Amino acid sequence: MRVSDHHHEHDHGHARAHDRAHDRGARNGGAFALSVGLNGVFVVVELVAGVLGGSVALVADAAHNLGDVLGLLLAWVALRLARRKPSAKRTYGLRRSTILASLANALLLVLAVGAVAWEAIGRLRTPAHPQPMVMLVVATVAILINGGSALLFLEGRKHDANVRGAFLHLVGDAAVSVGVLAAALLVMLTGWTWLDPVVSIVISLVILASTWSLLRDALDLALDAVPAHIDAAEVRQFLAGCPNVLAVHDLHIWALSTTETALTGHLVMRESTDPSFLSNVSRKLEEDFEIHHTTLQIEPPGDCVGC
Repeated sequence: MRVSDHHHEHDHGHARAHDRAHDRGARNGGAFALSVGLNGVFVVVELVAGVLGGSVALVADAAHNLGDVLGLLLAWVALRLARRKPSAKRTYGLRRSTILASLANALLLVLAVGAVAWEAIGRLRTPAHPQPMVMLVVATVAILINGGSALLFLEGRKHDANVRGAFLHLVGDAAVSVGVLAAALLVMLTGWTWLDPVVSIVISLVILASTWSLLRDALDLALDAVPAHIDAAEVRQFLAGCPNVLAVHDLHIWALSTTETALTGHLVMRESTDPSFLSNVSRKLEEDFEIHHTTLQIEPPGDCVGC
């Protein structure tokens, strides 16, 4: 006897998951639009101020911000693509585009940090004389814009690696701007112009450390690893402990997107099975493990060699 789990009651679970993802996507879409608009305008202002004020920290931060605006756009596009309905060719839709976007965002962050550090090292070799007042004003505005934009993604980052990438971009920008602000104050007080590139290098290292976890998680999702918030051993133990289950094999858990998880598995069971068994198991997997798409195949003991 072979039974697949996709029946009427389970489809309601799918619908609930889709509705929640759609609601979060709609809220995050507005945050992306506002953040891209504000940061896009500010990049131009900061670049001009950095060139006119002779501050490598401001120019580097403008380049970093430009990369982040591109990253925000990438994450926003992926969010919209993920909401498209499945087709005959792409039966899961384009949900995995959010995983690709989170991976691309992590790589962009690494490149942006490298560019900032490289420019700062160059300025250590060839010192410049930045205008601290220009740095002070621009950095203050940057902190307000990036900090405010990051707050828009504060809740969404907990449920979506794609949104977390955007959040880290903005937090990283705010951190760099705090460094620029500190450098400007210290240059004004001490006249030590070398503080400008040194602070940029320190902030770059801090951002790189925070980016590593995003890159690692994005790689895991792209390679179909079990999502970090799910313990595969606990899932297997739960399934094995269900009534009439004799064995569990071929269990696979992977991310369909940065917000949805799928599971397939084979359950060796006694012949007498409650008709509501599959729907009950699917509901528990969604409630307890945040697994939204479950497909289980039931097998009699004789069909599983070695079970």
